[in-house]
Amino acid sequence: MLPTSAARRLSALAGLVLFACSNNTPVGNTPTPLASDQTLRFPIQHELVTLDPAMVQAETDTAIGQNLFDGLLKFDGNLTVVPDIASSMPSVSPDGLTYTFKLRTDVTFSNGDPVTSADVLYSWNRAAAMQGPFATNLSAISGYGRVAANQASGSALEALLDKQDATVTMAGLTAPDDRTVAVKLTGSAGWFGAAIAQPSVAAMLVDRKVVKADFDGWWKKPATLVGTGAFKLAAHTQDRSYDFAAVPSWWGKPRPTLKTIHVDVVADAATAMSRYQQGAFDIYGYAANSPATADVLKVQTTQKSQLLLSVKNKTYWASFNLVADAHRPAGGPFTLDGGKAAHDLRLAFSISIDRQKLAREICGDVTCVPATGGLIPKGLLGYLGDGSDPLATFDAVKARSLLLSADPTGARTKGLVYTYDPENPFNEPAAKFLQAQWLANLGVTVKLQTAPHTRFITERLAGNYVLSRDGWAADYNHPQDWFDNQWGKVAGCPDANCTSGYDTKAYDQLLARADAEPLPMAIPDYKTLNRQLIDDVVYIPLFYTVDAFLIKPYVLGAGSNNMFDYWWNQIQLISH
Repeated sequence: MLPTSAARRLSALAGLVLFACSNNTPVGNTPTPLASDQTLRFPIQHELVTLDPAMVQAETDTAIGQNLFDGLLKFDGNLTVVPDIASSMPSVSPDGLTYTFKLRTDVTFSNGDPVTSADVLYSWNRAAAMQGPFATNLSAISGYGRVAANQASGSALEALLDKQDATVTMAGLTAPDDRTVAVKLTGSAGWFGAAIAQPSVAAMLVDRKVVKADFDGWWKKPATLVGTGAFKLAAHTQDRSYDFAAVPSWWGKPRPTLKTIHVDVVADAATAMSRYQQGAFDIYGYAANSPATADVLKVQTTQKSQLLLSVKNKTYWASFNLVADAHRPAGGPFTLDGGKAAHDLRLAFSISIDRQKLAREICGDVTCVPATGGLIPKGLLGYLGDGSDPLATFDAVKARSLLLSADPTGARTKGLVYTYDPENPFNEPAAKFLQAQWLANLGVTVKLQTAPHTRFITERLAGNYVLSRDGWAADYNHPQDWFDNQWGKVAGCPDANCTSGYDTKAYDQLLARADAEPLPMAIPDYKTLNRQLIDDVVYIPLFYTVDAFLIKPYVLGAGSNNMFDYWWNQIQLISH
Protein backbone atom coordinates (compact mmCIF):
# COMPACT_ATOMS: atom_id res chain seq x y z
CA MET A 1 0.00 0.00 0.00
CA LEU A 2 1.08 3.60 -0.50
CA PRO A 3 2.54 4.95 2.80
CA THR A 4 4.64 5.53 1.48
CA SER A 5 17.30 -0.98 -3.08
CA ALA A 6 23.42 -2.04 -4.85
CA ALA A 7 26.05 -1.65 -5.56
CA ARG A 8 26.95 -0.15 -2.15
CA ARG A 9 27.60 -2.82 -0.62
CA LEU A 10 24.47 -4.94 -0.58
CA SER A 11 27.07 -7.66 -0.31
CA ALA A 12 28.55 -5.87 2.68
CA LEU A 13 25.07 -5.55 4.11
CA ALA A 14 24.63 -9.29 3.85
CA GLY A 15 27.60 -9.54 6.17
CA LEU A 16 25.96 -7.13 8.58
CA VAL A 17 22.93 -9.38 8.81
CA LEU A 18 25.15 -12.02 10.36
CA PHE A 19 25.87 -9.74 13.31
CA ALA A 20 22.80 -11.11 15.06
CA CYS A 21 23.84 -14.58 16.12
CA SER A 22 20.34 -15.21 17.48
CA ASN A 23 18.87 -15.17 14.00
CA ASN A 24 20.07 -18.51 12.72
CA THR A 25 19.34 -21.02 15.48
CA PRO A 26 16.12 -22.94 14.79
CA VAL A 27 13.62 -23.67 17.51
CA GLY A 28 14.10 -27.20 18.81
CA ASN A 29 17.90 -27.12 18.50
CA THR A 30 18.63 -25.42 21.81
CA PRO A 31 22.33 -25.54 22.72
CA THR A 32 21.77 -24.61 26.38
CA PRO A 33 18.89 -24.95 28.88
CA LEU A 34 15.88 -22.71 28.45
CA ALA A 35 15.20 -19.78 30.74
CA SER A 36 12.56 -20.50 33.36
CA ASP A 37 10.69 -17.34 32.39
CA GLN A 38 9.63 -17.59 28.74
CA THR A 39 8.32 -14.01 28.49
CA LEU A 40 9.50 -11.98 25.49
CA ARG A 41 9.46 -8.20 25.95
CA PHE A 42 9.72 -5.48 23.31
CA PRO A 43 8.39 -1.91 22.71
CA ILE A 44 6.13 -0.35 20.12
CA GLN A 45 5.65 3.40 19.66
CA HIS A 46 1.88 3.70 19.43
CA GLU A 47 -1.36 2.02 20.39
CA LEU A 48 -2.51 -0.51 17.82
CA VAL A 49 -5.10 0.88 15.42
CA THR A 50 -6.94 -2.39 14.84
CA LEU A 51 -6.38 -6.13 14.93
CA ASP A 52 -9.40 -6.89 12.75
CA PRO A 53 -7.90 -8.56 9.65
CA ALA A 54 -10.56 -6.93 7.47
CA MET A 55 -9.33 -3.45 8.43
CA VAL A 56 -5.63 -3.79 9.35
CA GLN A 57 -3.20 -1.45 7.59
CA ALA A 58 -0.44 -0.21 9.94
CA GLU A 59 2.82 -2.19 9.91
CA THR A 60 2.84 -2.59 13.68
CA ASP A 61 -0.67 -4.01 13.61
CA THR A 62 0.19 -6.52 10.89
CA ALA A 63 3.36 -7.62 12.71
CA ILE A 64 1.37 -8.33 15.86
CA GLY A 65 -1.64 -9.77 14.04
CA GLN A 66 0.35 -12.37 12.11
CA ASN A 67 0.76 -14.25 15.40
CA LEU A 68 -2.99 -14.23 16.11
CA PHE A 69 -4.52 -15.12 12.72
CA ASP A 70 -3.91 -17.55 9.87
CA GLY A 71 -5.15 -18.02 6.32
CA LEU A 72 -5.40 -20.89 3.89
CA LEU A 73 -1.87 -20.16 2.65
CA LYS A 74 1.13 -18.39 4.17
CA PHE A 75 4.66 -17.29 3.36
CA ASP A 76 7.40 -19.37 4.94
CA GLY A 77 10.67 -17.87 6.21
CA ASN A 78 12.05 -17.84 2.65
CA LEU A 79 8.96 -15.98 1.37
CA THR A 80 7.65 -18.98 -0.54
CA VAL A 81 3.90 -19.56 -0.50
CA VAL A 82 3.05 -22.77 1.37
CA PRO A 83 -0.13 -24.32 2.86
CA ASP A 84 -1.32 -23.12 6.25
CA ILE A 85 -4.93 -23.92 7.16
CA ALA A 86 -5.21 -25.58 3.76
CA SER A 87 -3.95 -29.16 3.90
CA SER A 88 -2.00 -28.67 0.66
CA MET A 89 -1.55 -26.15 -2.11
CA PRO A 90 -4.79 -25.68 -4.07
CA SER A 91 -5.57 -27.59 -7.21
CA VAL A 92 -5.91 -25.17 -10.13
CA SER A 93 -8.05 -25.82 -13.19
CA PRO A 94 -6.29 -25.93 -16.58
CA ASP A 95 -7.65 -22.50 -17.51
CA GLY A 96 -6.29 -21.02 -14.27
CA LEU A 97 -9.72 -19.78 -13.20
CA THR A 98 -10.73 -22.19 -10.42
CA TYR A 99 -8.76 -22.84 -7.23
CA THR A 100 -9.91 -25.68 -4.98
CA PHE A 101 -8.67 -25.76 -1.39
CA LYS A 102 -8.95 -28.68 1.01
CA LEU A 103 -8.84 -27.68 4.69
CA ARG A 104 -6.95 -29.39 7.48
CA THR A 105 -9.20 -31.27 9.88
CA ASP A 106 -7.35 -30.32 13.10
CA VAL A 107 -7.51 -26.49 12.98
CA THR A 108 -9.41 -24.69 15.71
CA PHE A 109 -9.84 -21.13 16.85
CA SER A 110 -8.26 -20.18 20.17
CA ASN A 111 -11.63 -20.69 21.91
CA GLY A 112 -11.86 -24.27 20.63
CA ASP A 113 -14.31 -23.67 17.78
CA PRO A 114 -13.44 -25.86 14.77
CA VAL A 115 -12.55 -24.13 11.51
CA THR A 116 -14.72 -25.04 8.53
CA SER A 117 -15.18 -23.80 4.99
CA ALA A 118 -18.07 -21.64 6.23
CA ASP A 119 -15.53 -19.60 8.23
CA VAL A 120 -13.50 -19.01 5.09
CA LEU A 121 -16.53 -17.78 3.15
CA TYR A 122 -17.64 -15.56 6.01
CA SER A 123 -14.17 -14.07 6.56
CA TRP A 124 -13.47 -13.36 2.89
CA ASN A 125 -16.93 -11.98 2.10
CA ARG A 126 -16.81 -9.81 5.21
CA ALA A 127 -13.39 -8.42 4.27
CA ALA A 128 -14.50 -7.70 0.71
CA ALA A 129 -17.68 -6.01 1.92
CA MET A 130 -15.91 -3.89 4.55
CA GLN A 131 -13.44 -2.58 1.95
CA GLY A 132 -10.49 -2.23 4.28
CA PRO A 133 -7.01 -1.27 3.03
CA PHE A 134 -6.18 -4.77 1.73
CA ALA A 135 -9.59 -5.86 0.50
CA THR A 136 -8.26 -5.81 -3.07
CA ASN A 137 -6.17 -8.90 -2.22
CA LEU A 138 -9.46 -10.69 -2.92
CA SER A 139 -10.29 -8.70 -6.06
CA ALA A 140 -9.56 -11.55 -8.48
CA ILE A 141 -12.56 -13.51 -7.17
CA SER A 142 -15.68 -13.46 -9.34
CA GLY A 143 -18.29 -11.18 -7.80
CA TYR A 144 -15.81 -9.08 -5.83
CA GLY A 145 -16.78 -5.87 -7.61
CA ARG A 146 -20.44 -6.09 -6.63
CA VAL A 147 -19.59 -6.88 -3.00
CA ALA A 148 -17.04 -4.06 -2.85
CA ALA A 149 -19.70 -1.60 -4.04
CA ASN A 150 -22.14 -2.37 -1.23
CA GLN A 151 -22.82 0.48 1.22
CA ALA A 152 -23.78 -1.49 4.33
CA SER A 153 -21.70 -1.38 7.51
CA GLY A 154 -21.79 -2.52 11.12
CA SER A 155 -24.94 -4.36 12.21
CA ALA A 156 -26.59 -3.85 8.82
CA LEU A 157 -23.67 -5.55 7.08
CA GLU A 158 -23.67 -8.38 9.61
CA ALA A 159 -27.36 -8.96 8.99
CA LEU A 160 -26.73 -9.23 5.24
CA LEU A 161 -23.80 -11.61 5.80
CA ASP A 162 -25.89 -13.73 8.12
CA LYS A 163 -28.56 -14.06 5.43
CA GLN A 164 -25.84 -14.65 2.79
CA ASP A 165 -27.35 -11.82 0.81
CA ALA A 166 -26.10 -11.67 -2.78
CA THR A 167 -24.87 -8.09 -2.37
CA VAL A 168 -22.24 -9.16 0.18
CA THR A 169 -21.32 -12.66 -0.97
CA MET A 170 -18.92 -13.21 -3.85
CA ALA A 171 -20.42 -15.48 -6.48
CA GLY A 172 -17.05 -17.08 -7.14
CA LEU A 173 -16.62 -18.23 -3.53
CA THR A 174 -18.38 -21.48 -2.61
CA ALA A 175 -18.09 -24.36 -0.15
CA PRO A 176 -18.99 -27.78 -1.63
CA ASP A 177 -18.57 -29.26 1.88
CA ASP A 178 -17.21 -28.37 5.33
CA ARG A 179 -13.60 -29.04 4.28
CA THR A 180 -13.59 -27.70 0.73
CA VAL A 181 -13.45 -24.13 -0.60
CA ALA A 182 -13.83 -23.47 -4.32
CA VAL A 183 -12.74 -20.11 -5.71
CA LYS A 184 -13.68 -18.98 -9.22
CA LEU A 185 -11.67 -16.02 -10.56
CA THR A 186 -12.79 -13.49 -13.14
CA GLY A 187 -9.59 -14.09 -15.07
CA SER A 188 -6.33 -15.96 -14.69
CA ALA A 189 -4.30 -14.35 -11.89
CA GLY A 190 -0.92 -15.88 -11.10
CA TRP A 191 -0.57 -13.54 -8.13
CA PHE A 192 -3.71 -14.72 -6.30
CA GLY A 193 -1.95 -17.23 -4.05
CA ALA A 194 0.57 -14.62 -2.88
CA ALA A 195 -2.17 -12.08 -2.20
CA ILE A 196 -4.19 -14.38 0.05
CA ALA A 197 -1.02 -15.49 1.86
CA GLN A 198 -0.26 -11.97 3.11
CA PRO A 199 -0.48 -12.28 6.91
CA SER A 200 -2.80 -10.36 9.19
CA VAL A 201 -5.06 -8.95 6.50
CA ALA A 202 -8.16 -9.61 4.40
CA ALA A 203 -7.82 -13.36 3.73
CA MET A 204 -7.09 -14.29 7.35
CA LEU A 205 -9.85 -16.20 9.13
CA VAL A 206 -12.11 -14.94 11.89
CA ASP A 207 -14.64 -16.89 13.96
CA ARG A 208 -18.05 -15.91 12.62
CA LYS A 209 -19.76 -17.02 15.85
CA VAL A 210 -17.71 -14.52 17.86
CA VAL A 211 -17.65 -11.66 15.35
CA LYS A 212 -21.44 -11.72 14.87
CA ALA A 213 -21.93 -10.82 18.53
CA ASP A 214 -19.84 -7.60 18.29
CA PHE A 215 -19.20 -6.91 14.63
CA ASP A 216 -16.95 -3.86 15.03
CA GLY A 217 -15.50 -4.29 18.52
CA TRP A 218 -14.82 -8.03 18.89
CA TRP A 219 -11.06 -7.63 18.44
CA LYS A 220 -10.68 -5.17 21.33
CA LYS A 221 -11.32 -7.59 24.20
CA PRO A 222 -9.24 -10.60 25.28
CA ALA A 223 -12.36 -12.76 25.64
CA THR A 224 -13.51 -12.16 22.07
CA LEU A 225 -10.28 -11.58 20.11
CA VAL A 226 -10.39 -15.10 18.72
CA GLY A 227 -8.08 -16.29 15.97
CA THR A 228 -6.32 -19.43 14.80
CA GLY A 229 -2.79 -18.25 15.63
CA ALA A 230 -0.32 -19.56 18.20
CA PHE A 231 -1.02 -16.61 20.54
CA LYS A 232 -4.06 -14.75 21.82
CA LEU A 233 -4.62 -11.43 23.57
CA ALA A 234 -4.46 -11.82 27.35
CA ALA A 235 -4.53 -8.22 28.62
CA HIS A 236 -4.42 -4.63 27.40
CA THR A 237 -3.89 -1.39 29.30
CA GLN A 238 -4.69 1.60 27.09
CA ASP A 239 -1.58 3.56 26.02
CA ARG A 240 0.63 1.38 28.22
CA SER A 241 0.90 -2.29 27.31
CA TYR A 242 -0.37 -5.46 25.66
CA ASP A 243 0.09 -9.02 26.85
CA PHE A 244 -0.32 -12.02 24.57
CA ALA A 245 -0.40 -15.63 25.77
CA ALA A 246 0.47 -18.84 23.95
CA VAL A 247 -2.54 -20.96 23.00
CA PRO A 248 -1.95 -24.30 24.79
CA SER A 249 -3.90 -26.37 22.29
CA TRP A 250 -2.55 -24.68 19.16
CA TRP A 251 -2.74 -26.95 16.15
CA GLY A 252 0.39 -25.76 14.29
CA LYS A 253 4.15 -26.37 14.48
CA PRO A 254 6.45 -25.64 16.12
CA ARG A 255 4.49 -25.34 19.33
CA PRO A 256 5.37 -22.11 21.14
CA THR A 257 8.14 -22.21 23.70
CA LEU A 258 7.38 -18.64 24.72
CA LYS A 259 4.51 -18.42 27.18
CA THR A 260 3.91 -14.67 27.14
CA ILE A 261 4.65 -11.69 24.91
CA HIS A 262 4.72 -8.39 26.80
CA VAL A 263 4.60 -5.28 24.61
CA ASP A 264 5.07 -1.82 26.11
CA VAL A 265 3.84 1.30 24.34
CA VAL A 266 6.85 3.67 24.44
CA ALA A 267 6.40 6.77 22.32
CA ASP A 268 9.92 8.14 22.78
CA ALA A 269 12.65 6.27 20.86
CA ALA A 270 15.39 7.41 23.26
CA THR A 271 13.45 5.99 26.20
CA ALA A 272 12.90 2.70 24.39
CA MET A 273 16.62 2.47 23.61
CA SER A 274 17.56 3.22 27.22
CA ARG A 275 15.19 0.55 28.51
CA TYR A 276 16.65 -2.00 26.09
CA GLN A 277 20.14 -1.19 27.34
CA GLN A 278 18.95 -1.55 30.94
CA GLY A 279 17.50 -5.01 30.25
CA ALA A 280 13.80 -4.16 30.26
CA PHE A 281 13.42 -5.39 26.67
CA ASP A 282 14.77 -8.52 25.00
CA ILE A 283 14.30 -7.13 21.47
CA TYR A 284 14.12 -3.61 20.10
CA GLY A 285 12.95 -3.20 16.51
CA TYR A 286 10.18 -5.76 16.27
CA ALA A 287 6.81 -4.78 14.82
CA ALA A 288 8.18 -1.98 12.60
CA ASN A 289 9.66 0.04 15.44
CA SER A 290 13.37 0.24 14.61
CA PRO A 291 15.93 2.15 16.68
CA ALA A 292 17.02 5.56 15.41
CA THR A 293 19.94 5.66 12.98
CA ALA A 294 22.15 7.45 15.51
CA ASP A 295 21.53 4.70 18.06
CA VAL A 296 22.28 2.00 15.50
CA LEU A 297 25.61 3.66 14.68
CA LYS A 298 26.53 3.66 18.38
CA VAL A 299 25.57 0.02 18.78
CA GLN A 300 27.81 -0.92 15.85
CA THR A 301 30.82 0.01 17.96
CA THR A 302 29.60 -1.18 21.37
CA GLN A 303 27.19 -4.11 20.93
CA LYS A 304 27.79 -5.27 17.39
CA SER A 305 26.85 -8.89 18.13
CA GLN A 306 23.32 -7.82 19.11
CA LEU A 307 22.63 -5.95 15.85
CA LEU A 308 20.68 -7.35 12.94
CA LEU A 309 20.29 -5.28 9.73
CA SER A 310 17.79 -6.50 7.16
CA VAL A 311 16.95 -5.03 3.76
CA LYS A 312 13.19 -4.69 3.79
CA ASN A 313 10.30 -4.38 1.36
CA LYS A 314 10.39 -0.60 0.80
CA THR A 315 11.82 1.41 -2.05
CA TYR A 316 11.97 5.20 -2.22
CA TRP A 317 12.13 7.08 -5.48
CA ALA A 318 11.17 10.49 -6.87
CA SER A 319 8.49 10.86 -9.52
CA PHE A 320 7.94 13.21 -12.45
CA ASN A 321 4.60 14.39 -13.71
CA LEU A 322 4.55 12.71 -17.12
CA VAL A 323 1.18 13.79 -18.48
CA ALA A 324 -0.23 17.28 -18.95
CA ASP A 325 -3.98 17.33 -19.58
CA ALA A 326 -7.23 18.44 -17.99
CA HIS A 327 -6.99 15.66 -15.39
CA ARG A 328 -3.39 16.40 -14.37
CA PRO A 329 -2.94 20.14 -13.87
CA ALA A 330 0.75 20.23 -12.96
CA GLY A 331 2.23 20.00 -16.44
CA GLY A 332 5.97 20.68 -16.31
CA PRO A 333 9.02 20.02 -18.49
CA PHE A 334 9.19 16.23 -17.99
CA THR A 335 6.05 15.03 -19.80
CA LEU A 336 6.11 12.11 -22.24
CA ASP A 337 4.80 14.26 -25.09
CA GLY A 338 7.91 16.42 -24.68
CA GLY A 339 9.88 13.90 -26.70
CA LYS A 340 13.67 13.55 -26.54
CA ALA A 341 14.24 16.83 -24.73
CA ALA A 342 11.93 15.87 -21.87
CA HIS A 343 13.43 12.37 -21.78
CA ASP A 344 16.93 13.82 -21.51
CA LEU A 345 15.84 16.18 -18.76
CA ARG A 346 14.42 13.27 -16.76
CA LEU A 347 17.64 11.32 -17.24
CA ALA A 348 19.76 14.33 -16.25
CA PHE A 349 17.81 14.77 -13.01
CA SER A 350 18.30 11.08 -12.18
CA ILE A 351 22.00 10.56 -12.94
CA SER A 352 23.00 13.84 -11.28
CA ILE A 353 22.40 12.20 -7.87
CA ASP A 354 25.21 10.52 -5.94
CA ARG A 355 23.36 7.69 -4.20
CA GLN A 356 26.40 6.51 -2.28
CA LYS A 357 26.57 9.94 -0.69
CA LEU A 358 22.81 9.91 -0.15
CA ALA A 359 22.96 6.65 1.84
CA ARG A 360 25.90 7.96 3.85
CA GLU A 361 24.39 11.33 4.68
CA ILE A 362 20.75 10.49 5.43
CA CYS A 363 21.09 6.88 6.63
CA GLY A 364 24.60 6.69 8.04
CA ASP A 365 25.24 3.84 5.58
CA VAL A 366 23.04 1.76 7.89
CA THR A 367 19.29 2.25 7.59
CA CYS A 368 19.17 2.45 3.80
CA VAL A 369 21.20 1.35 0.77
CA PRO A 370 21.29 2.81 -2.76
CA ALA A 371 18.52 1.55 -5.05
CA THR A 372 20.62 0.26 -7.94
CA GLY A 373 18.75 -2.98 -8.73
CA GLY A 374 15.44 -1.68 -10.03
CA LEU A 375 12.20 -0.88 -8.28
CA ILE A 376 12.02 -4.06 -6.20
CA PRO A 377 14.52 -4.58 -3.35
CA LYS A 378 17.03 -7.41 -3.27
CA GLY A 379 15.53 -10.56 -1.78
CA LEU A 380 12.09 -10.08 -3.32
CA LEU A 381 10.83 -11.60 -6.57
CA GLY A 382 11.48 -9.26 -9.49
CA TYR A 383 14.79 -7.76 -8.31
CA LEU A 384 16.81 -6.93 -11.44
CA GLY A 385 20.25 -7.47 -9.91
CA ASP A 386 22.95 -5.45 -8.19
CA GLY A 387 23.90 -2.36 -10.20
CA SER A 388 21.47 -3.19 -13.01
CA ASP A 389 19.47 0.07 -13.05
CA PRO A 390 21.20 2.70 -15.23
CA LEU A 391 18.95 5.37 -13.74
CA ALA A 392 20.93 4.92 -10.50
CA THR A 393 24.24 5.75 -12.17
CA PHE A 394 26.00 8.89 -10.93
CA ASP A 395 27.47 10.85 -13.85
CA ALA A 396 27.43 14.57 -13.20
CA VAL A 397 29.27 15.40 -16.45
CA LYS A 398 26.77 13.53 -18.62
CA ALA A 399 23.88 14.95 -16.61
CA ARG A 400 25.05 18.53 -17.21
CA SER A 401 25.52 17.79 -20.93
CA LEU A 402 22.00 16.38 -21.23
CA LEU A 403 20.58 19.39 -19.42
CA LEU A 404 22.37 21.91 -21.64
CA SER A 405 21.17 20.11 -24.76
CA ALA A 406 17.55 19.84 -23.61
CA ASP A 407 17.30 23.21 -21.88
CA PRO A 408 20.05 25.53 -23.20
CA THR A 409 18.50 28.70 -21.80
CA GLY A 410 17.32 27.25 -18.49
CA ALA A 411 13.77 28.34 -19.17
CA ARG A 412 12.26 24.85 -19.00
CA THR A 413 13.70 24.08 -15.55
CA LYS A 414 13.12 27.49 -14.02
CA GLY A 415 10.87 27.57 -10.96
CA LEU A 416 10.74 23.81 -10.36
CA VAL A 417 9.25 22.61 -7.07
CA TYR A 418 9.81 19.26 -5.32
CA THR A 419 6.97 18.32 -2.94
CA TYR A 420 7.11 15.89 -0.04
CA ASP A 421 5.34 15.02 3.21
CA PRO A 422 7.67 15.53 6.18
CA GLU A 423 6.06 13.06 8.58
CA ASN A 424 8.33 10.17 7.54
CA PRO A 425 11.86 10.68 8.96
CA PHE A 426 13.49 9.93 5.58
CA ASN A 427 11.52 12.41 3.50
CA GLU A 428 12.88 15.77 4.62
CA PRO A 429 16.60 14.91 4.62
CA ALA A 430 16.15 13.19 1.25
CA ALA A 431 14.42 16.25 -0.18
CA LYS A 432 17.17 18.57 1.02
CA PHE A 433 19.80 16.21 -0.36
CA LEU A 434 18.14 16.14 -3.79
CA GLN A 435 17.86 19.92 -3.80
CA ALA A 436 21.58 20.25 -3.04
CA GLN A 437 22.56 17.68 -5.68
CA TRP A 438 20.51 19.29 -8.45
CA LEU A 439 22.01 22.67 -7.62
CA ALA A 440 25.61 21.42 -7.37
CA ASN A 441 25.58 19.02 -10.32
CA LEU A 442 23.07 20.64 -12.69
CA GLY A 443 23.05 24.25 -11.59
CA VAL A 444 19.25 24.03 -11.26
CA THR A 445 17.50 25.58 -8.27
CA VAL A 446 14.56 23.48 -7.09
CA LYS A 447 12.30 24.86 -4.40
CA LEU A 448 11.07 22.49 -1.67
CA GLN A 449 7.41 22.38 -0.68
CA THR A 450 5.76 20.32 2.06
CA ALA A 451 2.22 19.01 2.46
CA PRO A 452 0.53 16.96 5.22
CA HIS A 453 0.63 13.25 4.43
CA THR A 454 -3.04 12.70 3.57
CA ARG A 455 -3.26 15.77 1.37
CA PHE A 456 0.11 14.96 -0.20
CA ILE A 457 -1.02 11.48 -1.27
CA THR A 458 -4.31 12.77 -2.66
CA GLU A 459 -2.71 15.60 -4.62
CA ARG A 460 0.20 13.50 -5.86
CA LEU A 461 -2.18 10.88 -7.25
CA ALA A 462 -4.18 13.65 -8.90
CA GLY A 463 -1.12 14.87 -10.81
CA ASN A 464 -0.72 18.14 -8.92
CA TYR A 465 3.05 17.95 -8.53
CA VAL A 466 5.80 18.27 -11.15
CA LEU A 467 8.40 16.55 -8.93
CA SER A 468 7.54 14.63 -5.77
CA ARG A 469 8.55 12.09 -3.19
CA ASP A 470 7.37 8.58 -4.05
CA GLY A 471 7.80 5.00 -3.01
CA TRP A 472 6.19 1.66 -2.29
CA ALA A 473 6.21 -1.00 0.40
CA ALA A 474 5.48 -4.50 -0.89
CA ASP A 475 2.34 -6.05 0.53
CA TYR A 476 3.31 -9.58 -0.50
CA ASN A 477 6.19 -11.18 -2.37
CA HIS A 478 4.95 -10.94 -5.94
CA PRO A 479 5.88 -8.27 -8.54
CA GLN A 480 2.22 -7.76 -9.44
CA ASP A 481 1.84 -5.82 -6.21
CA TRP A 482 4.32 -3.23 -7.52
CA PHE A 483 3.37 -2.84 -11.16
CA ASP A 484 -0.43 -3.01 -10.87
CA ASN A 485 -0.47 -0.30 -8.23
CA GLN A 486 1.82 2.31 -9.76
CA TRP A 487 1.41 2.69 -13.51
CA GLY A 488 -0.77 1.76 -16.47
CA LYS A 489 -4.50 1.59 -16.92
CA VAL A 490 -4.99 -0.95 -14.13
CA ALA A 491 -3.69 1.69 -11.69
CA GLY A 492 -5.98 4.37 -13.13
CA CYS A 493 -3.36 6.07 -15.30
CA PRO A 494 -3.13 8.50 -16.87
CA ASP A 495 -6.13 10.31 -15.42
CA ALA A 496 -6.50 9.36 -11.78
CA ASN A 497 -4.95 7.49 -8.86
CA CYS A 498 -1.59 7.47 -10.57
CA THR A 499 1.47 9.30 -9.28
CA SER A 500 3.10 10.11 -12.60
CA GLY A 501 0.35 9.43 -15.15
CA TYR A 502 2.58 6.94 -16.98
CA ASP A 503 0.69 4.65 -19.32
CA THR A 504 1.66 3.08 -22.64
CA LYS A 505 0.10 0.37 -24.77
CA ALA A 506 3.24 -1.76 -24.44
CA TYR A 507 3.14 -1.50 -20.64
CA ASP A 508 -0.55 -2.40 -20.40
CA GLN A 509 -0.24 -5.38 -22.72
CA LEU A 510 2.79 -6.87 -21.01
CA LEU A 511 1.36 -6.26 -17.53
CA ALA A 512 -1.88 -8.05 -18.42
CA ARG A 513 0.12 -11.04 -19.68
CA ALA A 514 2.42 -11.13 -16.63
CA ASP A 515 -0.48 -10.88 -14.17
CA ALA A 516 -2.18 -13.88 -15.78
CA GLU A 517 0.92 -16.09 -15.90
CA PRO A 518 2.15 -18.62 -13.33
CA LEU A 519 5.03 -17.21 -11.32
CA PRO A 520 8.00 -18.80 -13.14
CA MET A 521 6.75 -17.48 -16.49
CA ALA A 522 5.75 -14.11 -15.08
CA ILE A 523 9.05 -13.03 -13.50
CA PRO A 524 10.87 -12.32 -16.82
CA ASP A 525 7.89 -10.29 -18.01
CA TYR A 526 7.79 -8.21 -14.83
CA LYS A 527 11.52 -7.55 -15.18
CA THR A 528 10.90 -6.40 -18.74
CA LEU A 529 8.22 -4.04 -17.40
CA ASN A 530 10.80 -2.54 -15.03
CA ARG A 531 13.17 -2.07 -17.98
CA GLN A 532 10.42 -0.31 -19.91
CA LEU A 533 10.12 2.14 -17.03
CA ILE A 534 13.90 2.57 -17.07
CA ASP A 535 14.00 3.19 -20.83
CA ASP A 536 11.30 5.84 -20.48
CA VAL A 537 12.95 7.31 -17.33
CA VAL A 538 9.73 7.13 -15.36
CA TYR A 539 11.28 7.42 -11.90
CA ILE A 540 14.42 8.56 -10.06
CA PRO A 541 15.61 5.61 -7.91
CA LEU A 542 16.84 6.61 -4.47
CA PHE A 543 17.21 3.89 -1.83
CA TYR A 544 15.94 0.66 -0.32
CA THR A 545 15.23 0.74 3.41
CA VAL A 546 17.06 -1.37 5.99
CA ASP A 547 15.43 -2.22 9.30
CA ALA A 548 17.60 -2.48 12.40
CA PHE A 549 16.93 -4.93 15.22
CA LEU A 550 18.64 -5.23 18.57
CA ILE A 551 18.40 -8.77 19.95
CA LYS A 552 19.81 -9.94 23.25
CA PRO A 553 22.24 -12.90 23.01
CA TYR A 554 19.88 -15.19 24.91
CA VAL A 555 17.08 -14.79 22.35
CA LEU A 556 17.05 -17.57 19.77
CA GLY A 557 15.06 -17.66 16.53
CA ALA A 558 14.26 -13.93 16.38
CA GLY A 559 14.84 -11.86 13.27
CA SER A 560 13.25 -10.83 10.01
CA ASN A 561 13.13 -11.51 6.30
CA ASN A 562 12.39 -8.85 3.67
CA MET A 563 8.71 -8.85 4.48
CA PHE A 564 7.96 -10.09 7.98
CA ASP A 565 9.38 -10.43 11.48
CA TYR A 566 9.82 -14.07 12.42
CA TRP A 567 6.79 -15.55 14.17
CA TRP A 568 6.74 -15.69 17.97
CA ASN A 569 6.36 -19.47 17.99
CA GLN A 570 9.83 -19.67 16.42
CA ILE A 571 11.51 -17.86 19.34
CA GLN A 572 13.04 -19.25 22.53
CA LEU A 573 14.79 -17.66 25.49
CA ILE A 574 17.80 -19.58 26.81
CA SER A 575 19.09 -19.48 30.34
CA HIS A 576 21.09 -16.33 31.06
